[in-house]
Amino acid sequence: MMTNKKNLLVMLFAISVVVFGSCVKEKYSFGDIKTPSALTINTEITGTDAANPDGDGSGDVAVSATAADVITYKVDFGDGTTKMVPSGSIAYKYTKPGTADYTITVNAIGTAGTISSISKKIRVYVAFVIPDEIVQDLTGGTSKVWMTANETPGHVGVGPADGFTPSYYSAAPNERSPCLYDDEMTFTKDANGNISLSVNNKGESFLIGASTAFYGKSGGDGCYSIAFNNPMQLTFMNATSGSTSANSTGIQFKVPGNGLINFGTGGDVYEILSISETSIQLRNIGIDGNSWYQIFKVK
Repeated sequence: MMTNKKNLLVMLFAISVVVFGSCVKEKYSFGDIKTPSALTINTEITGTDAANPDGDGSGDVAVSATAADVITYKVDFGDGTTKMVPSGSIAYKYTKPGTADYTITVNAIGTAGTISSISKKIRVYVAFVIPDEIVQDLTGGTSKVWMTANETPGHVGVGPADGFTPSYYSAAPNERSPCLYDDEMTFTKDANGNISLSVNNKGESFLIGASTAFYGKSGGDGCYSIAFNNPMQLTFMNATSGSTSANSTGIQFKVPGNGLINFGTGGDVYEILSISETSIQLRNIGIDGNSWYQIFKVK
């Protein structure tokens, strides 16, 4: 009987040890909690130089962050995109066409989730990706010279702002001033796919009367002395006129400076309504609120 009691006591003790041991929680340690320090951020926009302070149009930016006591980095590129970057270095491509400011914010993450932050504002130029067929027709792959299609009916025309045909007026062959017909417009593609325009107006350009004050002149329709800052890098984008594929290519470009090409209307944005290897029709909104049309031919 005593032996059975002893055995029972031993068994109960063993069970209590197991139960007690199972109730003891294992302790973990993160070590010293350190907030990242000496955080720095560097950015390099691809293709920046004196002529292209905001980059070459590729939108490529190299971001590099360093800090002490850091586990990983979280980078916010300022365009709605964030990425975890354990190394602190990443190549990123902005894609919105045009020139825009972005604020890059880097969170350096340390032990126990401690965070240090730093931000940097950059300005990036992203070139619009022009359809290959338009680039080829416009530049011939490298450079092409155009002139006003003086013998084509409607080579100059005007219509309402909400229309896409010169319903108000369409010029007959050789009807306009001679200074309109000797201008040479050269469209050139560079190694990065950017397109520039150089205009040789032989000293004078044709201006509509409503726009002469815009160009610093006075008077009605006619030829005026105008200087160009050649070459002018063009900015291409999707058309904003509400046109359709039935009446337009859906592509427009902006001319810097005074916006003049071969005749001045006070506008600087030109929509390409149609284009081929030998002909271009453009539409722009003049300072008078009308839509103006011009047709070019290859020199």
